[in-house]
Amino acid sequence: MDVVLTHCAGLDVHKKSITACRIMPDPTGRDGEGMSELERFGTMTIELLALVVWLTAAGITHVAMESTGEYWKPVLRRDSSQHTPGYQDRIRRTSYRSAA
Repeated sequence: MDVVLTHCAGLDVHKKSITACRIMPDPTGRDGEGMSELERFGTMTIELLALVVWLTAAGITHVAMESTGEYWKPVLRRDSSQHTPGYQDRIRRTSYRSAA
């Protein structure tokens, strides 16, 4: 059986920006596949906090992150410090190659 996550997000992390997509159920129930929202955030602390608020407001439980180099580290630290224990375990980096 496949695992289906109802409240999840994907982050594409760059040096100066983060593109985030969150997916959650359609509150009207009309779209069985759910709805997605795309938003762009900066990488300064106040902008990372806005990203956390945006994810939390939608009840996001799992986040996948793609990044090259070291840019993912502050995002992981900021996200995990704002959520419940174990949240960091649900964030997965999907790219491990450095842009060398």
